[in-house]
Amino acid sequence: MDIKSGVLRHPQIISLLEEHLSDMHATSPAESVHALDLTKLSTPDISFYSAWHEDTLLGCAAISQHCDKMAEIKSMRTTQASRNKGVAKALLNHLIETAKNRGYDELYLETGTMDYFKPARALYKSFGFTPCEPFADYQHDPNSTHMVLSLTKA
Repeated sequence: MDIKSGVLRHPQIISLLEEHLSDMHATSPAESVHALDLTKLSTPDISFYSAWHEDTLLGCAAISQHCDKMAEIKSMRTTQASRNKGVAKALLNHLIETAKNRGYDELYLETGTMDYFKPARALYKSFGFTPCEPFADYQHDPNSTHMVLSLTKA
């Protein structure tokens, strides 16, 4: 597996992100969908990564920098064919190492509370993410759970 930076405009990535947005709108009320589209993922404060096997996309994820010491995981998604094969773990490891190398103290995320998001919550928990209060511009929402990973703990 090769994790690449950028490559946002590749047709396979566009398709995966469109699928991601469609699923988010199918499983959450519109006001609770915080997934980003291609335009928002292209801003300078976001670093986008994709996992590949040769010419086949396996998944993607991004880091959104909120300030010098804080960042958020965005657009974490694996292809249907890549589920339960370690792709999400590899991407999450990459994001955590990137965040540590950049000197962030905390890495946050927002995900859904519905059963659809249960595997994602379990993955994040297995990496040490813990529930937290809403961060940045997020508000309390019964359809969202917020999690944080301290990157300064030994």
